[in-house]
Amino acid sequence: MANFLTRTHGRNRLDWTDWVSYAYLFVGLFMMFGPVLWLVMSSFKTESALSQFPPTFLPYSQKMVKVPGYDQALPLYTVKDAQGVVREMAQVQRVGIIATMVEPDKPAQLLKINIKERKPVNELTFAGSNYTDIFGKFSFGVYLWNSVFITVVATIITLLFNSMAAFALSKYQFRGQKTVFILIIATLMIPPTIILVPAFLVISTVGLLNSLWGVIFPAVATPTGVFLLRQYMLTIPDELLEAARMDNASEWRIYWKIILPLAAPAMAVLAIFSVMWRWNDFLWPLIVLSKSEKFTLQLALNSFQGELNTQWHYLLAMTVITLIPVSLVFAFLQKYIATGIASAGVK
Repeated sequence: MANFLTRTHGRNRLDWTDWVSYAYLFVGLFMMFGPVLWLVMSSFKTESALSQFPPTFLPYSQKMVKVPGYDQALPLYTVKDAQGVVREMAQVQRVGIIATMVEPDKPAQLLKINIKERKPVNELTFAGSNYTDIFGKFSFGVYLWNSVFITVVATIITLLFNSMAAFALSKYQFRGQKTVFILIIATLMIPPTIILVPAFLVISTVGLLNSLWGVIFPAVATPTGVFLLRQYMLTIPDELLEAARMDNASEWRIYWKIILPLAAPAMAVLAIFSVMWRWNDFLWPLIVLSKSEKFTLQLALNSFQGELNTQWHYLLAMTVITLIPVSLVFAFLQKYIATGIASAGVK
C-alpha cells in the first residue's frame, strides 16, 4: 500500500501535481466518510452527551460520582476557587446560574458556585445500551424482519423476472422485439410519483393493503434491470446456445445452466441496486402500510421522531443498523460492479 501511494511515474520525488491529486482524494474521502463516522460515534453517545455544546467527535459523557448521603450519583465538575485552587466537586442542585456543589469526601459542606466558574469532568463512555435497549423497548425486531423480508424476496423476484425478460430480448428474434424493448426503456422517463395513485388502486383492489406483498409486487420488474441484463447477455456467444440446443437442452435449461451463470456479474450489479432500492424505499411503503406492525425500518425511523420529544440516542443507533445490510451487500458484491457495468455497455 505504501509503494502504491508513493508512486511517482518514473520520477524520484513527488511532483506538485501528485500533492494536488492526493489532497483532492483525501478531501473527497473525508467528505464521503466523515459524516458516516460522525453518525457511528454519535450513536454511542448518551442522551446528555448529544446535547452538549460544543459537540465532540468521540462519545464523551459527564463523569458521575457517588456521594454519601445522596441516593443518586451526582455529576462531577472542576471548580476553581478564589485562591486559584482547582477542586473536583459534585453538583447537588442548580437554581439559575447558581449551583449547589459538594466535595465527594466532604458531603456535609455545601458551597454555592456560579456555573461560569466550573467545567464538567468528561470521560470516554461508549453507550452500548443504545443498541440493546431498542430491541427491548420498541418493536425493532419486527421492523427489521419486515425490511429484510421485503428486500430479500423483492430482490430474488426482480432478478428472476428481469433476467427472463432480458434473455428473451437478447437471444430471441421475433416481430416487435425492438418495439417492446423501446417501450420498456421509455418507462424510465415516467416519474414514479405519477403512477402512485393507479398503483395504489390496483393494490387496494386485489386486497394487498397493509401487506408486505403489496410493497413487493409493484416494483419487481424494473426497466433498468432489463436494460442492464440485456446489454450484458448480448455479449454471450449465440454458439453456446446453439450447441446446447443440438444436445436437446430445453430453453429453460439453457436459461438456467448457461445464461444465468455467465451473466453473474451483471446479476450481482442488479442485486446491489435492488437491495438499495428496496431497503431505502420510503414513499411506497408509507402509502401501502398503515399498521405499525407492518412498518419497515424506514417508516419506523420516521414515526419514532416525536413532535415534542425525540430520543436521539436511540434514533441514531437505529439509523446505524439500517446502514449495515446495504454496506455488507456492497462489500461482498463490489468486485462485480465494474465488470458488470463495463460489460453491459460493450454492445
